[in-house]
Amino acid sequence: MLPEGILGAEVFKAGRLGNSGSCCRYSEGSVGMSRQITALVIGAGNRGQNYSSYALYYPDRMKVIGVADPREIVRKKLQDAHKIPAENVFDDWIATAEREKFADAVIITTPDKLHKAPAVAFAQKGYHILLEKPMAVTAEDCKEIVRACERNHVILAVCHVLRYHPVTLKIKELLDAGLIGDICHIQHLGPIGFWHFAHSFVRGNWRKESESSFSLLAKSCHDIDLINFWMGNKRCLQVSSFGRLLHFTKENKPKGASTRCLDCLVESNCAYSARKIYLERAEKGAFNWPVSVVCSNGGSDIETLTEALRLGPYGRCIYDCDNDVVSHQVVNMEFEGGATAAFTMVAFTEKLGERTTTIYGTKGELSCKGGGEEVEIFDFLQKKRTSFFPRLMPDIPASLDSHCGADYYLIHSFVSAVSENDPSRITTSAEETLRSHLLVFAAEKARRENQVVVIETGSENSYPRPADAHDK
Repeated sequence: MLPEGILGAEVFKAGRLGNSGSCCRYSEGSVGMSRQITALVIGAGNRGQNYSSYALYYPDRMKVIGVADPREIVRKKLQDAHKIPAENVFDDWIATAEREKFADAVIITTPDKLHKAPAVAFAQKGYHILLEKPMAVTAEDCKEIVRACERNHVILAVCHVLRYHPVTLKIKELLDAGLIGDICHIQHLGPIGFWHFAHSFVRGNWRKESESSFSLLAKSCHDIDLINFWMGNKRCLQVSSFGRLLHFTKENKPKGASTRCLDCLVESNCAYSARKIYLERAEKGAFNWPVSVVCSNGGSDIETLTEALRLGPYGRCIYDCDNDVVSHQVVNMEFEGGATAAFTMVAFTEKLGERTTTIYGTKGELSCKGGGEEVEIFDFLQKKRTSFFPRLMPDIPASLDSHCGADYYLIHSFVSAVSENDPSRITTSAEETLRSHLLVFAAEKARRENQVVVIETGSENSYPRPADAHDK
């Protein structure tokens, strides 16, 4: 069971485990904050804007006093929103880190490849750190971040927002209560969504591993972390993985297709058309994500969007991009005691992010269908199904209601932890986050080298080595 102080005692006590319709409610009031904290934002893009908005709704808890971003438009937007003085506004993070420490914490939401350097630098200055996932793009960089935070006694929270999702916590509660007995197998599906993959992983910022990271790390380190979370204290022993890039390649470009969707004669027959993904949304008045990403200059009108699609990366033919990350991948894991898990990440889905989980135990089966709040248990002895419905606290700010409000609980827990200097208020420690990241790297190694990778038993923080290394 997680410590009650993380999200309030009622998270774990309100559910009447034996009754259909029991619920699991968050109680904000049970998590006290004795003082307001101050924070810097490094990377003022979508996630930086969202996390920092907590200070606008709860100014008695957090105040944003500095920002760094090379893009003037997003930097100024965040500066204006928080009334940040000019002397605390920077066009790169290095200048910010070179100053004497002038805030309690830093929110780092830079691109994936730019996580390690600022995280280490700010840890050395004594800042508590909220770091967007993934922690970093190599195992060694992840370890270095954790070591820097440990050496300097600072709190590190990596944004595994799904740890704070009400369904995630309800599943954990039911497992810990023993309702399905011992876990034998976890089956978990992470559907990316066909147009989301096209937006982010073919045309967008995560399309090319050399510029970002591999797709299992960028998109699904959440999911590997959840499997570890639900397995409890069972350590993963070995992992295999398979996957590749399909469909989104030059070989599959339709005859007669243009290099740009707006000029394409066969666009109407393409499900991945930029016109369909962006323009049709905008024409209905929806200029939020993903349209907001396309208009990097901050514009929010059809003319600006059309020009961005005509000239920018998001208007390219889906079969004519420089993408190289895999479109689908399976990961198979064996844990101590013989329990297993299988995770599937796939681009070609109708649903976007609506994860589906089935957990098979010795006494019953737990299932949670994608997009729903219902968690169902079938009891083998009673031959009876029981449903559980976790509930969110109402009135979560719109900018923080993603992942069923988990974004709010993530930043709230971090602010509370810093305010009280109590890292136990965060659901996942730095070491636990590192272990789940190392498992992601092991899975990718297994996929690339077509082998089973055995997890090193000498140290929980050691990088896994191939199975045959033990036989030499």
